[in-house]
Amino acid sequence: MSLKVGIVGLPNVGKSTLFNALLKRQQALVANYPFATIEPNVGVVEVPDERLRVLAEISKSVKIVPATVEFVDIAGLVAGASTGAGLGNKFLTHIRDVDVILQVLRDFKDPEIVKEGSVDPKTDYEVIETELILKDLETIQKLKNSRTQELKTDERKKVLVERLWEGLNAGRAARDVLHEEEVELARDLFLLTMKKEIMVFNVGEDDPRLKQDIRWSEIYPQGVSRRATPPKADRNDVEKVKNSDGLYICAKIESELSSLSEEDGIAYMKELGIGESGLDRLIRKAYATLGLISFLTTGVTESRAWTVSKGTKAPHAAAVIHTDFEKKFIKAKVCAYDEFVANGGWKEAAEKGKVRFEGKEYEIKDGDVVEFMVGL
Repeated sequence: MSLKVGIVGLPNVGKSTLFNALLKRQQALVANYPFATIEPNVGVVEVPDERLRVLAEISKSVKIVPATVEFVDIAGLVAGASTGAGLGNKFLTHIRDVDVILQVLRDFKDPEIVKEGSVDPKTDYEVIETELILKDLETIQKLKNSRTQELKTDERKKVLVERLWEGLNAGRAARDVLHEEEVELARDLFLLTMKKEIMVFNVGEDDPRLKQDIRWSEIYPQGVSRRATPPKADRNDVEKVKNSDGLYICAKIESELSSLSEEDGIAYMKELGIGESGLDRLIRKAYATLGLISFLTTGVTESRAWTVSKGTKAPHAAAVIHTDFEKKFIKAKVCAYDEFVANGGWKEAAEKGKVRFEGKEYEIKDGDVVEFMVGL
């Protein structure tokens, strides 16, 4: 199960610096992913998971294979991107393909780096959201004009499209217009503002906020303006962002860390008073934002993390390893990671009664060490 994160931002906010730090990390992973032939603007990065190293020691694994995240550097965002300004069309096409939108917002002071279009984090956010809303309005307008058979016969879809039209015209993102039960019904519309968001505030090297995470509503408790500009738009409409989580990261520090050895990187972070790199926190945040977890497999050949959504049942999790495993699923041998480690592996854990055999209705938990039993 792949996870794709699209990095967006106005010019000179530090987006490219952050992405380049990811690319440097990617180079160290090439040997682990021989089939990952990727475009220059995509970086494949491992999900930090110390559990794999521990499992590999217990199982004497030949190799470790972590879960991965793809970061896509989406270029060309300027005001007017929704109508093709700059590289707007490329920007919007790429954003349709990602699972999470990562907005990089400039929050550092450096007179040598010109603020090309960037004013402050709040305003930068508004520009990006407005362009996405305008593009979604275009999508909904085309659907309404087409008078498709679906809108004629499906009353629920017709009502949903009308609500989206009104909400987007009022400057509201689709994710804030729809009720939870309507999300699946709107999935085939491929609206940009349905995607989940992560905000990264790119701060200076000496910024004390590097040691904490933030909530957008704490920075701007009065809310942020989400205004669209078509004739029907309410230019005074201001809606709170729903407690969106954000991260403080210094792209410059991340770039420096990515060029250091693991040992030197740890020493540098200790010197700065930072417990974990911003990129590691960012990867974890992307994972958590989509409600993803990892189950683990381990043996002499490899110790590996596999990505599934929370609530995934055992047969579907087995299909992540091999598609045939789902239909041939018999049962899953499961041990919680802590119990597996405390007892030194499958044999001892089983002797202590810590290994369970689960059926088709079992929901995989984060950190489950699993062996799937399948028929021939």
